[in-house]
Amino acid sequence: MEQQPVSEFKSKGGFKRIIGAFVNSIDGFQAAWRHEHAFRQELIVVLIATVVALLLPVSAFQKVFLISVLLLVLLVEIINSAIEAVVDRISLEHHPLSKRAKDLGSAAVALSIMIAALAWIVVLSNRYY
Repeated sequence: MEQQPVSEFKSKGGFKRIIGAFVNSIDGFQAAWRHEHAFRQELIVVLIATVVALLLPVSAFQKVFLISVLLLVLLVEIINSAIEAVVDRISLEHHPLSKRAKDLGSAAVALSIMIAALAWIVVLSNRYY
């Protein structure tokens, strides 16, 4: 069996890998905040809605659920931003496949927002109606 080449950037393992992954994650959050308008807007909504969720007279499980679907939106936005960055890194020229990749990422964000909205509607409607 032929050995596949391994990137020099691939981590090795152990505690050093955990620290490196944590640092990379912090860098990712900073990049999202610095370069992605949609992420900043969504994060502000998530922070406000998290406070609202914590103050709602619903069960702890429902609070966690409401906050989790908000975090899902941020997660999908970060993945979408990563896709966009890779596409732009490959080429800035207009290409149908580049457009498709970016549109699919955008569609994923839209679906995550719909899931969050539906979850909030269901929890709030069960509480107040």
